[in-house]
Parts: sequence; structure tokens; C-alpha cells
Amino acid sequence: MIQMSAKNLDSHKRFRNITVGFRVSPEENELINKAVALSGLPKQEYCYRRCLEQDVVVQGNPRVYKALRNELANVLFELKRIENLNESHDELLQLIKLITITLGGLKGADANDR
Repeated sequence: MIQMSAKNLDSHKRFRNITVGFRVSPEENELINKAVALSGLPKQEYCYRRCLEQDVVVQGNPRVYKALRNELANVLFELKRIENLNESHDELLQLIKLITITLGGLKGADANDR
């Protein structure tokens, strides 16, 4: 009899034995890593939820709050660095939007926990 470990089963008890991979640029990798850190999920879970258009529900925990603090510090640094408003800041705006959505979700979750 073959023993399957729990880490290889999805929420429907289906065995996960297929590997999916794709190439990204260094900038895309950085954005993905930031989104994963802000989600509090493992990278694999975050990626397949996004690929399958499933909700990524952020549960507030010390890791998420630390990631938010670090990313907000990075945003503040970038905003102070910007001198020419005509520069393209798409990645920074994407990050600010992601942080805003995450904080909004945490605020709603915190209000419901009271």
C-alpha cells in the first residue's frame, strides 16, 4: 500500500503529483514574491489560487504584518526618491494597490473579530 503524505493532497483529498512551472523576469519574480509575502500563504498555494481565479484571503498574523511594514517602508523610500513625476512608476503603483487591498481586508477581518 502506498502512503501519501498530507502535504501532497489538496483540500479535496486529491493527490498532487503534477509539477507546473513558468518563466518570469526578475521584476515579475520580485512582484510575485512581494504578493506572496503579503498574502501569508505559501508560494505554491498563492500561485495556484491566483491561476484558478480563487480568492486569496489574507489571515492577519505576525508574518503578514511584518511583510506589510517592510513593504510600506520600501514604498516610503521610493516616494522620497522620486524626483521626476514623469517617470514610469507602474510597479510601485501596483505594490501600493496590493498593500491597500491587503490592509483593507485585514481591517475588515479585524472589525469582524471584535
